[in-house]
Amino acid sequence: MRPSTAIPPEVLARSDVREAIEVNDFGQLFHLVRKWAGISYNRIAEACDIKSSRISELARGEGSITTLAKIEKVADALRVPGHMLRLAPRPWESSPGVADAHASHAAPRRISISDEARGDEYVEAIRETSQRLIALDNELNGLPIADMAARSFKVVHRRLGGGEPEPKHERDIQAAAAELAEVAGWALFDAEEYEAARRFNQEALFLARMSGDRSIELLILQNMSMQSGWQGRPREEMAIARSVLDQQSLSPRIEAIFRMREARGLFASGRTTEAMKIFDRAHSLIEDGPGTSDPFWSWWISADEVNGHLALVLQSSGDWKSAIPLLQENLYNQRRPRVGYQGIYSARLLASLLSEKAWPDAGELLESIIPTVSEIGSVRTRNLLKGAVAIGKGKANIPESLRDTLHGVSEAMQEDPYTP
Repeated sequence: MRPSTAIPPEVLARSDVREAIEVNDFGQLFHLVRKWAGISYNRIAEACDIKSSRISELARGEGSITTLAKIEKVADALRVPGHMLRLAPRPWESSPGVADAHASHAAPRRISISDEARGDEYVEAIRETSQRLIALDNELNGLPIADMAARSFKVVHRRLGGGEPEPKHERDIQAAAAELAEVAGWALFDAEEYEAARRFNQEALFLARMSGDRSIELLILQNMSMQSGWQGRPREEMAIARSVLDQQSLSPRIEAIFRMREARGLFASGRTTEAMKIFDRAHSLIEDGPGTSDPFWSWWISADEVNGHLALVLQSSGDWKSAIPLLQENLYNQRRPRVGYQGIYSARLLASLLSEKAWPDAGELLESIIPTVSEIGSVRTRNLLKGAVAIGKGKANIPESLRDTLHGVSEAMQEDPYTP
């Protein structure tokens, strides 16, 4: 049964409502739901388990909702499909009779990017494909999406190059295709298919600039900077970051993520003092939380994200001890947005604990990792975890029980992924 606060299909289909959902502007969403659906703030507050006064404050633009648990509560109360908020499909979406009017009225038929859709319908199909892939990437331990993403983009790319021209919708199609290519580039990077990732990033950047989509262009440049740093090219990482920072009108959170990239490049180049100052600046830029000028994709940028990268550079310098509290805070912070690459921080923390001979903490972390090891889809995460296990096995004085647990992780990583 649909709750009385469910957004009616015709309201959910409105562009202003969808825009508020896309950028996680829940205050604006509450305002529009009251305006277009006649659902009072009191009813919204009760359904979302938020004080009525707080709902009113949010609707006035005071504050924001950033915790995953609360976002899920809002999604369920207002019946916002999970993919629209970059969440996994909600339980009610698959229940008989519940994935109801939203599907039947707002989307009469699901269009595939391989269909002969035209105009706005085709743009929506491309964007929906990207959102499904992102949801899979962030689900559980990150499902492997590289092949699906690359093949999906190839379908769109072929049509862009040889299909009938659609002048009225050309830029929108190019922008949607750029986003899909960006998803593929990220997924290929996470699969350690670096040359392929570079090609997809370049194609994504070309399409973003053709379409004039500045928002997705910034995300692509962030990804390119990230890949350069990961592959041991700190000067390139820093150069890409600075090419963006030299421009004007960046929101604080976007400046923060590129400052962090700049700091990583400086640290790897041996300019440690300067790098630490810029890490501090990145932290200060994030303190005020999300802003209305932030692009839709910036939901994952947080203080924990910056701390995680600071921990990684400390690790790379051999300062395992300083990295540990940062990684622990990152890993165990329940408010942190759910991301598929979270396992990277688990692997890094394990390596730090084992290097510092913190046997009890390492054992506790290992026990939490073992049940899901065989489900890890990120190649980067699996290889980092293998490296961490090798550190432990190389310690002569490691407790025998911990050595056995490390052996258990190694065996779990070798399990046949096609065996239930």
